[in-house]
Amino acid sequence: MTATSSPLPLVVLISGSGSNLQAIIDACAKREINAEVRAVVSNRPDAYGLERAHAAGIPAHLLDHRNFQDRRSFEMELERLIDSYTPRLVVLAGFMRILTAEFVNHYVGRLINIHPSLLPNFQGLNTHQRAIDAGASEHGVSVHFVTPELDGGPVIIRAAVPVLAGDSAQTLAQRVLSLEHIIYPKAISWFADGRLRLKDSQALLDNQPIAQLEKRFA
Repeated sequence: MTATSSPLPLVVLISGSGSNLQAIIDACAKREINAEVRAVVSNRPDAYGLERAHAAGIPAHLLDHRNFQDRRSFEMELERLIDSYTPRLVVLAGFMRILTAEFVNHYVGRLINIHPSLLPNFQGLNTHQRAIDAGASEHGVSVHFVTPELDGGPVIIRAAVPVLAGDSAQTLAQRVLSLEHIIYPKAISWFADGRLRLKDSQALLDNQPIAQLEKRFA
């Protein structure tokens, strides 16, 4: 895509405060990403990210998973809602639901997630405390394509910070969060510009496999 191409339509899924959503909204507004957020969907009614979407004039939807009898029926309605906005990329920004293979395969190659660890280390929850407990010297964040394996899809970009003596899960999380707001818009920008794609279970940037893209911050 060129700078004059139509903006890439996005749908962003959230469950919480939506700080990564805000970083994406801001980057789109500044034209740092050639994309537009067409809709935001939360599975939690108390997600502050819904207010962020309202403030930006973006359609915001609550789809409470507790109102559905099972995971798949929730996902089918979620798919219907997402597809009504015809996105070319679906962005998980703190969406705290484990997704079935059926859902993931419906969006294969156009579904990305951000995970607060240096994948493949510390998949799953409580990553910051687990990194401290393991004596890790560094910790960070990864953006990856989503596959049916939990937090196991091909990594697109990572960023790292040192784990400092005396770090708590909260202090480490705050430093990692600042990196999230940098690398998630970057990854979306690559996709919007046609530089990033998933092929044969590999993330490709400019048609070259991404073994590891990592920006280190002191």
